Amino acid sequence: MSFDVHAHVIVPEITGDEDWQPRVWRGDSGQVVELGGKQIRAAIQEFVDIEGILAAQDEAGVDRVLLSPWVPLLFYDADPDEGLRRARIQNEALAGLVGERVAALGAVPLQDPELAARELVDVMGALSGVEVAASVRGVYLGDDRFEPFWAAAEETGALVFIHPTTRGFDSPAFQDYYLWNTVGNPLETAATAAHMVMAGVMERHPGLRVLLAHGGGALLAVRGRLRRAHGFQPQAKSRLRGSPEDSIRRFYFDTLTHDDELLRALIDFAGADHVLLGSDYPFDMGDARQVDTVRSLRLAPDVEAAILGGNAERLLARKEIAR
Repeated sequence: MSFDVHAHVIVPEITGDEDWQPRVWRGDSGQVVELGGKQIRAAIQEFVDIEGILAAQDEAGVDRVLLSPWVPLLFYDADPDEGLRRARIQNEALAGLVGERVAALGAVPLQDPELAARELVDVMGALSGVEVAASVRGVYLGDDRFEPFWAAAEETGALVFIHPTTRGFDSPAFQDYYLWNTVGNPLETAATAAHMVMAGVMERHPGLRVLLAHGGGALLAVRGRLRRAHGFQPQAKSRLRGSPEDSIRRFYFDTLTHDDELLRALIDFAGADHVLLGSDYPFDMGDARQVDTVRSLRLAPDVEAAILGGNAERLLARKEIAR
């Protein structure tokens, strides 16, 4: 059994003519998504129609898929009440997709953490958790203002999927050579995860189930520097009692590294029970053969089975118990 936990969807209920709603169409050069007057062509596979999405998963050898919103549709720039309204439209539509092959993560207005916490509790009857961006209006997720949300996530057993905002750094260099994606996205994931670690979020909430996109980005590459700083930096020492590596190992990671050696190192460090199959469907930086990627590592059969789908099934089953 295989279970892809990193796949995005734009539910058809929010494709329309209002300013905040994306438009999706097929042009001569392929699928086009337009949001806020900007056209995006990075989604190279079906983005809206669930039958088309499942057909692509069939081709990749995937049995089940965990769908989450396209990150710009989290709408953190909106007024919190308006953000909640937009989130609920998506959440209701996502819940309607849930079935034997499909699970889903919803959206919450994290610009108001207490409101987001209440919405998280409400959606857990139909969804498996929520997707959140790496920062909210420039504030990273270890900030104390998000404590009500993390408390609710731990209490409900929700799976919280952290994805880069895709616009975390404004240096002109990131606009060259696709670096905003290839370098900026992994850095943003590492920054927010490290912020959570050093602020003690993962230590205070040992029951949190947080999944990091793109193999955790650059997080593992900086673990030694975090360990070093924790040994002498006053703020870090005051907020985190244990080691940074203990907290890093509490995260879950998807397999999307585009590098076999990195993926093996991730499995060795985090443990096979904390690595889950992920493709970043339907984007050009995704892995359309995600099952083959894991199988090519020739892992022990029980390890391969856990990564391909067993870990995801276990996490979602725990969600049912928590609820």
